[in-house]
Amino acid sequence: MSLFVGLDVGTQSVKLVAYDPARREVVATHGVALELLSGDDGSREQHPQWWTDAIRTCFSRMEPAQRARVAAIGVSGQQHGFVPVDAAGNVLAPAKLWCDTSTQRECDEIMSAVGGAARCVEVAGNPILAGYTASKLPWTRRHRGDAYAKLATILLPHDYVNFWLTGERYMEYGDASGTGWLDVRTRQWSAPMLAATDGDRDLAQCLPSLVEADASFRIAPAIADELGLPHDVLVSAGGGDNMMAAIGTGNVEAGVLSMSLGTSGTLFAYADHAVVDDGARWAAFCSSTGGWLPLICTMNCTVATEAVARLFGFSSRDGDTVMAGTTPGASGLVMLPFLNGERTPDLPNARGGLFGMDPVNLTRANVYRAAMEGATYSLKNGYDSLVDAGLRFTSIRLTGGGSHSLAWRQMVADMFDLPVDVPQQAEGAAFGAALQALWAHGRAKGEGADIAALAREHVSVDASLAVQPDAAAADAYRQHYRRFLRHLEAARQLYPNQESTAH
Repeated sequence: MSLFVGLDVGTQSVKLVAYDPARREVVATHGVALELLSGDDGSREQHPQWWTDAIRTCFSRMEPAQRARVAAIGVSGQQHGFVPVDAAGNVLAPAKLWCDTSTQRECDEIMSAVGGAARCVEVAGNPILAGYTASKLPWTRRHRGDAYAKLATILLPHDYVNFWLTGERYMEYGDASGTGWLDVRTRQWSAPMLAATDGDRDLAQCLPSLVEADASFRIAPAIADELGLPHDVLVSAGGGDNMMAAIGTGNVEAGVLSMSLGTSGTLFAYADHAVVDDGARWAAFCSSTGGWLPLICTMNCTVATEAVARLFGFSSRDGDTVMAGTTPGASGLVMLPFLNGERTPDLPNARGGLFGMDPVNLTRANVYRAAMEGATYSLKNGYDSLVDAGLRFTSIRLTGGGSHSLAWRQMVADMFDLPVDVPQQAEGAAFGAALQALWAHGRAKGEGADIAALAREHVSVDASLAVQPDAAAADAYRQHYRRFLRHLEAARQLYPNQESTAH
């Protein structure tokens, strides 16, 4: 009769999912919206107290009888955040978030101190990209001297929530790999990266102990009383939102590819070894299940389709109807959907473009389809790099707003020539955190639970939303994708990044 709670501390909201594994049913779902502090310099921040206040609210909305049944909690958090705390555990400044771009100067300084982006990949597996945690430390030293002087521990958002729940300071490998400081090959802090970030102090002393993915800690009695929970509740190691979404979509063993069609697009897959690329074509992360999680992120996914819908005065919810009757290739239209610049491929200065227009094909239906195809081609380009690395896939688990579109699901199946499934649980990160809590609870009780077996047992897909690739459309897309790649190569010449310009 036990319940397992997953908390997802995101940028826009905190969500709670309570899962009953015996009935294989989510029995409660609650959410609280969050504010975002935005600055003209690109800063994006939140007060960590907002997260804990929202968690209190979520638990208060659960029935007392449900709270009494909670056995374990897992926490999913937005990656790359920076929560500075002092020796007593007090937060010293607002948390800088993953979407904070005010630290580009510090990114460049760290990579220069190491010896360049390629050297970063060599010593840790990843370059320091805008938003990564590492760059936020020297920014704090430069702009918030008091906080830097009192700094005792650096925590990620989900680590801070774990600290609030348990009183323990710890970090697990999946979320830690998004700091830029972890050598993902050895799962140890990279001394060269730490020294390059701050040569005046030993940053290793500011980083909490690293724990295994199946670790768990008992909830602090005072917090248990405040939330109305039993004193024997365990809090699992948790992880970053992408790592928890991998669990929530069943992506914990080789062969499954998870794809999220949201504002940005993501692809990630489980690997049993570190998958690092010399050219940093993907983020070489660890998973929160004891393995690794190579991840592709594109900055423009539903951004493109929403922009076209807005331009032509319709809702993207009606997009499938609008593009009915169009065919693969959008009658010759090709869109490069780089409205926000792009991370994958690495074209931060790029802008979007529409090509191949003639008096016949320039219709709102074809333009909308070209936007959808362009966003999906960009993900396919990242997928190709994972295949080049030797990874192989048998199916795609599709999530995000785009997964609600039958046309988009079919397009993904055809373009990737793989069957597409949609998990029943829409809150993938929160549900994944609940499943990690179930796994860790079993381990703590000596049951030797296996995370892959648990995922196979508890992650289900909606059979009514599954699609299979169409052979004729898959053949057509191979040709149209090559045309997209030619335009992409032209964009590399039109919008070189700073490194290319320097050469």
